Amino acid sequence: MGKRYTELPEKLKTFVEAQKLFFVGTAAADGRVNISPKGMDSLRVLGKNRIVWLNVTGSGNETSAHVQENARMTLMFAAFEGSPMILRLYGEARVIHQSDPEWEELFALFDPLPGARQIFDLTIDLVQTSCGMAVPFFDYAGERTQLNDWARKKGKDGIRAYWKEKNQTSLDGKPTWILEKNGE
Repeated sequence: MGKRYTELPEKLKTFVEAQKLFFVGTAAADGRVNISPKGMDSLRVLGKNRIVWLNVTGSGNETSAHVQENARMTLMFAAFEGSPMILRLYGEARVIHQSDPEWEELFALFDPLPGARQIFDLTIDLVQTSCGMAVPFFDYAGERTQLNDWARKKGKDGIRAYWKEKNQTSLDGKPTWILEKNGE
């Protein structure tokens, strides 16, 4: 059944790197808990206790607002093929904005995605597996292209206008600093 580790063992690193989908959970001190699905080859394992993932522009910016107030973050992966397993990575994250010194080095780890807005740098303090026996099988059919197509069509100025309209605060009114931290 489930196991706990203080770092990501090689077998689980291989599992993480093979996943097409993961979920991010964050919460501020008060207000709503946020859980977001992520994909698009946006995650890199940088060590036994460190993961970074590239966040692209979406309809909200909850994760950024939460992490800047409360650094707790959980990433969850589920085996939709092969042996059943759920993997959770618990830790503290920080938001890297385009104006931060680390941005260029970390952004270079990814194929450029249109609409990229932040990178999250997670320091893992607990790795937990659980059985995953109730998770159904799903076949991977491919990536959706709509978000990338939308971001390309908007262009850099259109994306920044969208950030101004939709990404400055969380659902609970917490600031994301998206414009201030990205040169506005």
